Amino acid sequence: AMELAVSRDRAAALQPGRQSAAGGFSHASGYIQGNPLLIETENLSKMVSSAKAAVPTVSDQAAAMQLSQCAKNLATSLAELRTASQKAHEACGPMEIDSALNTVQTLKNELQDAKMAAVESQLKPLPGETLEKCAQDLGSTSKAVGSSMAQLLTCAAQGNEHYTGVAARETAQALKTLAQAARGVAASTTDPAAAHAMLDSARDVMEGSAMLIQEAKQALIAPGDAESQQRLAQVAKAVSHSLNNCVNCLPGQKDVDVALKSIGESSKKLLVDSLPPSTKPFQEAQSELNQAAADLNQSAGEVVHATRGQSGELAAASGKFSDDFDEFLDAGIEMAGQAQTKEDQIQVIGNLKNISMASSKLLLAAKSLSVDPGAPNAKNLLAAAARAVTESINQLITLCTQQAPGQKECDNALRELETVKGMLDNPNEPVSDLSYFDCIESVMENSKVLGESMAGISQNAKTGDLPAFGECVGIASKALCGLTEAAAQAAYLVGISDPNSQAGHQGLVDPIQFARANQAIQMACQNLVDPGSSPSQVLSAATIVAKHTSALCNACRIASSKTANPVAKRHFVQSAKEVANSTANLVKTIKALDGDFSEDNRSKCRMATAPLIEAVENLTAFASNPEFVSIPAQISSEGSQAQEPILVSAKTMLESSSYLIRTARSLAINPKDPPTWSVLAGHSHTVSDSIKSLITSIRDKAPGQRECDYSIDGINRCIRDIEQASLAAVSQSLATRDDISVEALQEQLTSVVQEIGHLIDPIATAARGEAAQLGHKVTQLASYFEPLILAAVGVASKILDHQQQMTVLDQTKTLAESALQMLYAAKEGGGNPKAQHTHDAITEAAQLMKEAVDDIMVTLNEAASEVGLVGGMVDAIAEAMSKLDEGTPPEPKGTFVDYQTTVVKYSKAIAVTAQEMMTKSVTNPEELGGLASQMTSDYGHLAFQGQMAAATAEPEEIGFQIRTRVQDLGHGCIFLVQKAGALQVCPTDSYTKRELIECARAVTEKVSLVLSALQAGNKGTQACITAATAVSGIIADLDTTIMFATAGTLNAENSETFADHRENILKTAKALVEDTKLLVSGAASTPDKLAQAAQSSAATITQLAEVVKLGAASLGSDDPETQVVLINAIKDVAKALSDLISATKGAASKPADDPSMYQLKGAAKVMVTNVTSLLKTVKAVEDEATRGTRALEATIECIKQELTLFQSKDVPEKTSSPEESIRMTKGITMATTKAVAAGNSCRQEDVIATANLSRKAVSDMLTACKQASFHPDVSDEVRTRALRFGTECTLGYLDLLEHVLVILQKPTPELKQQLAAFSKRVAGAVTELIQAAEAMKGTEWVDPEDPTVIAETELLGAAASIEAAAKKLEQLKPRAKPKQADETLDFEEQILEAAKSIAAATSALVKSASAAQRELVAQGKVGSIPANAADDGQWSQGLISAARMVAAATSSLCEAANASVQGHASEEKLISSAKQVAASTAQLLVACKVKADQDSEAMRRLQAAGNAVKRASDNLVRAAQKAAFGKADDDDVVVKTKFVGGIAQIIAAQEEMLKKERELEEARKKLAQIRQQQYKFLPTELREDEG
Repeated sequence: AMELAVSRDRAAALQPGRQSAAGGFSHASGYIQGNPLLIETENLSKMVSSAKAAVPTVSDQAAAMQLSQCAKNLATSLAELRTASQKAHEACGPMEIDSALNTVQTLKNELQDAKMAAVESQLKPLPGETLEKCAQDLGSTSKAVGSSMAQLLTCAAQGNEHYTGVAARETAQALKTLAQAARGVAASTTDPAAAHAMLDSARDVMEGSAMLIQEAKQALIAPGDAESQQRLAQVAKAVSHSLNNCVNCLPGQKDVDVALKSIGESSKKLLVDSLPPSTKPFQEAQSELNQAAADLNQSAGEVVHATRGQSGELAAASGKFSDDFDEFLDAGIEMAGQAQTKEDQIQVIGNLKNISMASSKLLLAAKSLSVDPGAPNAKNLLAAAARAVTESINQLITLCTQQAPGQKECDNALRELETVKGMLDNPNEPVSDLSYFDCIESVMENSKVLGESMAGISQNAKTGDLPAFGECVGIASKALCGLTEAAAQAAYLVGISDPNSQAGHQGLVDPIQFARANQAIQMACQNLVDPGSSPSQVLSAATIVAKHTSALCNACRIASSKTANPVAKRHFVQSAKEVANSTANLVKTIKALDGDFSEDNRSKCRMATAPLIEAVENLTAFASNPEFVSIPAQISSEGSQAQEPILVSAKTMLESSSYLIRTARSLAINPKDPPTWSVLAGHSHTVSDSIKSLITSIRDKAPGQRECDYSIDGINRCIRDIEQASLAAVSQSLATRDDISVEALQEQLTSVVQEIGHLIDPIATAARGEAAQLGHKVTQLASYFEPLILAAVGVASKILDHQQQMTVLDQTKTLAESALQMLYAAKEGGGNPKAQHTHDAITEAAQLMKEAVDDIMVTLNEAASEVGLVGGMVDAIAEAMSKLDEGTPPEPKGTFVDYQTTVVKYSKAIAVTAQEMMTKSVTNPEELGGLASQMTSDYGHLAFQGQMAAATAEPEEIGFQIRTRVQDLGHGCIFLVQKAGALQVCPTDSYTKRELIECARAVTEKVSLVLSALQAGNKGTQACITAATAVSGIIADLDTTIMFATAGTLNAENSETFADHRENILKTAKALVEDTKLLVSGAASTPDKLAQAAQSSAATITQLAEVVKLGAASLGSDDPETQVVLINAIKDVAKALSDLISATKGAASKPADDPSMYQLKGAAKVMVTNVTSLLKTVKAVEDEATRGTRALEATIECIKQELTLFQSKDVPEKTSSPEESIRMTKGITMATTKAVAAGNSCRQEDVIATANLSRKAVSDMLTACKQASFHPDVSDEVRTRALRFGTECTLGYLDLLEHVLVILQKPTPELKQQLAAFSKRVAGAVTELIQAAEAMKGTEWVDPEDPTVIAETELLGAAASIEAAAKKLEQLKPRAKPKQADETLDFEEQILEAAKSIAAATSALVKSASAAQRELVAQGKVGSIPANAADDGQWSQGLISAARMVAAATSSLCEAANASVQGHASEEKLISSAKQVAASTAQLLVACKVKADQDSEAMRRLQAAGNAVKRASDNLVRAAQKAAFGKADDDDVVVKTKFVGGIAQIIAAQEEMLKKERELEEARKKLAQIRQQQYKFLPTELREDEG
C-alpha cells in the first residue's frame, strides 16, 4: 500500500498533461514535451502492479473490488495510451527539440522579468517557498541538468534524432525546476546583491542551454562533422561553468568558497624554496603543533556536523576550519624549521601539503552535500574526507614529534577513534559494500585482532617495551575502526530490512559504486604521481586503479545489456572502452616507472593519469542520470529501534577503548602505578563486554530471521484453518458464505494466487544473497495467506460438487505447505551468498511452490471459464502485452529464424482458436471458456517469442513493427475473450454473438498482419515455415491412407490400372527433384528466390502425394501390402522434404563454411536417395517377381534414416515410460520371426509383409527407446546404455534384412541356415535393451507378465473405470416429470446420491486392494516376480477376476441408475445391480484375505473400504425397494364402473400375474445356470469359501 501511495504521487504529474491533451492536436508536441509519457507510463505500470498487490490485503469487500476494477481499467487504458503515444511520437518526434528550445527561451525571459522585479524590490516568494527548500531544490536540480546535458551531447554526437529529442525535453524540464528554484532563492534571501547574482547566473545557464540545444540540432543535420562536435563540447563547458556559478550563489556556499580560497592562499607559504629557521624552543613548537592538530581535528568534525544543519552553520564551521588550518600550518612550518636536515624538512613540507589537500577536499565534500543532501554516497564521501584529514595530521605528528615512545601512537589512535565515531550517529546510508554476513565476519576477525593487541598493550606496558607497545596501539586502533565500519553497515542493513522500512529499488547502475570508484581512482592517481611515494606505494596504487576500473567496466557492460535506450547502451560501452584504454596506457607508464623511478618516467605517468581521471569523471556524471539511479531505502522508526542495540554496543566499545588508550598512555610513562592498572583492567573488561554484546546484537538482528519466524507461524495457522475446512467439507458441514458472490470470491482467490506467484522468485533471490530484502518479501508473502484461505474456503463453500470442493481445498493446502517449505529454506539460507549448501533446497522449494501455484491457477481458470469469468485471462493477456514494451528482453538464445518459426506456430494456433470460437458461439457456447483459456495461454507464449523475434530482427524498424503488431493482436484477443465471457453468461444473446464473430474476424486479420511483419523480417524463411506446415499435413494424411490400406478399404474410384498413373508419378517426381535443387541453392541466394523455391516444392509434393495415392488405390484392396509399400515410399520422400526445408531454413543467409550448410547438404542427399527409391518402387510395383525385393530395399534405406535420426543429439519433445519401450520390443521379436520365415520361404508376399512390418516395428522401437531414455529420472549412464543397445538392435536387424535380400537373389540352404545366427544377434540385443529399460525403473521395476502386476494394473484400471462411472453419474440430472408425480422426485435424487457414493466407495476399495497387494509383495508372501506364475497364480487371478467383477458391477449399477432416472428401466434392475456390487466386493475381500496378514494396516483399510461399499449398496437397495413399495401403495388403480369392463380388467390382471410368476421362475433357473458356469472358473480359495 505504501508503494501504491508513492506511485500515486509520481503519477500525479500526469494531471496537467491530461488537460492539455484535451486541448486538441495543436498542442501535441507541447503535450508530449511537457508530459514525459514514457517515464510516467512506467510509473503508472508500477502503480498498477502495486494496486494489484494491495487488493488481497484489503478487508473491505467493496473497496477491494473497486480497487481491483480500477487497476484493471488503468492497465487497459495504459496499454492503449502506450500505443497512441508511440503513434503520436512518430508524428511529432522531430518537433521535440524545437519545443525544448522554446521552453528554455521562455524561462530566460521569465528570469529577466524576475530580475526587474528584484531591482524594484517587488520579488516575493511564492506560497510554500523557503530559502532552505529552494536552495536544496537548486542543488539537486543542478545535477539533473548536468546529467541530461551529458545525455544530450551523447545523443547528438551519435546522430540519434529520437533520443536527442528526449534528452532535449528532459533538459528543458530540469531547467524549468532550476529556474523556479533560482527565483525562489532570490525572492527569499535578504541580501539584494546575492539575489541579483543568483538571477543573473541562472539566466546565463538558460542562455547557454539554448545555445547548446541549438548546436545539438545542427549536429544532427551533419552527424560526424568534427567542427560541430567541437562547438558542442565548447558550449557544454560554458554551460557547466555557469551552472557552477549558479550553485555558488547559494547562501553558505560563498563562505565555503572563501574558506577554500583562504586555505589555498595559506598553502602558498609551503611553495617557498627555503624556510626561515625556527625561533622557538623544540618543546614549545611541539606542544603548539599538538594543540593546533587537536583544534583542526575538532573543526573538521564540526564541519561534518554542520552539513546536517542550516546553511548558516556550515558558513561558521568552514570559517573556523580555515582559521584553525592557518594556525596549524604556521605551527607546522615552525616545526619544519626545527628539522636538522634538508630531507627531514622536505618530508614535513610534503605532509603539510597533504593536509592542505585533504582539508580542501573536506570543504568541497561538505559544500556538495549541503547543496544536495540526497545525493548518493555524499555522506560517505564527507566522512571519508574527514578521516583523510585525521590520517594526514597523524602522519605529520608521527614524523615531527619526539615524545616518549608510544605517546604519539596513542594520540593518533584517539584522533582516529574520534573521527569514526560520526559513522554511528545516523546510519541511514550504506557505509561500504559489505553484505550482512561479511559484516559478521569482519566483526569476528577485528575483535580477534583487537583482543590480541589489547593483551599486547598491557603486556608491553608492564615490561616497558615501548616500541612494541606503540605498534600494538596502532593495530588496536585499526581494528576498532574496522569494527565500527562493520557495525555501522550492519546497523544500516538491519534498519532497511525491517518490513516497515521502505526497501530501495535497484537502478540500472549504482551511483554510489561509481562515486566510490571515482574517489578511489583519483586518490590512487595522486599517490602514483606523488614524488614522495615509494615503489611499494606505487604498486599498491596501481592495484587499486586496476581493481576499480575493472569494476567500472563490468558495471558498464551489465548496464548496457539491461537498458533499452540505444544511446545509453552505446555510451556505456564507449565509456567502458575509454576507461579500459586509458587504464592500459597508465599501466604501461607504471611498468616503466617501476623499472626506473626517474623524473621523466614520473611525468609520463602524471600525463597518463589525466585522461583516466577525465574518463572516469565523465562516466560518473553520465551514470548519475535520474533515469538510471536507484531509489534509496528509507528506514522507518521501527527500523531505527532495531538498529539501537548494535549502535549502543559500538558506541560503548569506542568510548571505553578511548579511555583504555588514554590510561595505557599514562602507564607507558609510569608503569609502576597500581591504581592506574586497575582502571586499565576495568576499561579492558568494558571493551570486551561491549564487543560481545555487539556480536550478539548483530547475530540476533540477522535480517529476515524474525520475519521468517512470524511468517512461518502465520502460515501454520492458515494450514490449520484449511484443514478444519477440509474436515467440514468431508462431513458435508461446510457453511456457505452468503455475504459475497462466487464470482467475486473466484476473482479474489485468483488475484491472491497470482500475487503469491509473483513473489516466489524474489524470495528465492533474497534467500540466496540479499538478506536486506528477505524480511520485506517474506512478510509480504505471509500477508497473502489469510486472504488466500478466506477466499479458498469461500469458493469451496459455494461449490456443489464435492470432488471439486475437495480439489480446491487440497490445492490451497498444498500451496500453503509448499510456501512453508519455502520459508524454512529461506530462513536457513538467510540471504547468505556463501551458504551454498542451502541454495539447492531454496531452488527446489521455489520450484514446488511454482507448481502448486500453476495447479491452483489451472483449476481456477477452468472454473472461471465455465461460468464466463474472463477477468483473469484479460489480465494475463494485458500483462503479456506490457512485457513487450519493458526494457531489454533477455539475451536471445536463438536466431531470428528460430523465433520466427515459433511465432508463426502460436499465431496460427490463435487464428485456429478464433475460428473455433466462431463455430462454437453458434453450436455450444459453453465450450467458449476453454477456447478462451487456450487463446490466453497461446498469446502469452506468442508475446514472449515475439519480443525475442523483434529483438533479433534486422533492421530495427521491422522489430518495432513486429512488436506493435503483436500488441495489436493482443488488443484483439482481449476483446474476443471478453465477448466469449459475455456470451457464456447469456448464450442466447444474438447481438453478443454477432460481436464475437466480428472480434474473431478481427483477430484473424491481425494474425495475418503479424505474419506479414515476420515475412518482412525474412520472406524466404517465412515461406519455408509455411511449406513445412503443408508437408507435415501431407505426412499425417499419408499415415491415414496407410491405415485404410492395411484395413483393406483403399479402393479405386473406377476401373483404372496402375499403368494409367505410372507416367504421371514419374513426371511429378522429376519435377520435385528440380524443386529440391532450387531449394538447396535458394539457401545461399536472396530471400525472394528461397520463398519461390519453398512454395514450388510444397505444391509439387502435394501433387505427387495425390497421384501416388491414386496409383496405390488402383492396385486394388486385395493386395494391401503392396499398396502400403507404395504409400510408404512417398511418405519417406515427404519426410525427407520436411527435413530439407527445415535445414534450408536454418542455413538461409549463412556463410558456406557454417555447420548448418553441412546439414543442408546431408538433407539434400537423403532427399535424392528417397526420390530414387520411390521411382524404383513405382517401376517394380507391377512386377511380381521383384516387388518384394524392392520393398525390402526401401525398408532397409528407411531404417537407416530412422537410425541416423535416433543417433542425433536432438532431445525428443516428450518422454515415455520404460514399459512402453519394452512393449515396443515385442514388435521387433515378431518382425524378426517374420523376416526369418520370409528368408526361408522366399515368397514375395512374405517379403513385402516383412518389409512393411519391419519399418513400423523398428521405427516404434527407436522412438519409444529414445523417449524413455530421455525421461528426467533416468541417469546418464543408463541413458547411454539404452541408446547403445537401441542402435545395436537396429544394426542387427538391418544385417538380418540385408541377409534376407541376399537369399532372395541367390537362395541356398547354407545362407538360409545362417538366418538363425542373425536372429540370435537381434534377440540378444533385445534382451540387453529390456535390461536397460529395467534399469531405468530402478528398484521399482516389475515384470509386465507377472500375474501380481497384472492384478495391480487391473485393479488400477478398475479404479479408473469406477471413477469414470462416478463422473458420469455426477453429470446426470433427474428427468423432468409431469406434475402429478411429485412424490417420487426425491427418489431420483436418492438413486443418484447412493450410486455416486457406491462409485466413490468402490474406487477407494479397489485402491486399498492394490495397496494390500503391494504390502503382500513387500512381506514376501507373494513374490514380486515369481519363478512360476502358477505358484501364486490363483491368488492373483482371484484378485484380478474380483477386481474386474467390481468394476463391471459398478459400471452396470451406474447404467441402471442412469436408465432408472431417465425412466427407461425399473427399480428392480437397480436393486439387482446394487446387490451384484456388494457380492463382487465380498469376493474381492475374500481374495485378499487368503494370504494377507489380518492385523496389517492395508488389510484394515481394505476391510473398511469393503464395508463402505456394502453400506452404500444396502442404502441404495433400501431406497429403491422403499420407492418401489411406496409406488405400489400409492398408485391408485382406476376401477371401471361398467360390469363387462370390470370383469375384463380382473382377467387381464390375473393373466399378467401368471405371466410374471412364470418369468420369475425362468429368471431363477437362468441365474442358477450362470452361477454354475462361473463356478467352474472360480479360483479355489473363492470356491471353498463359497462352499
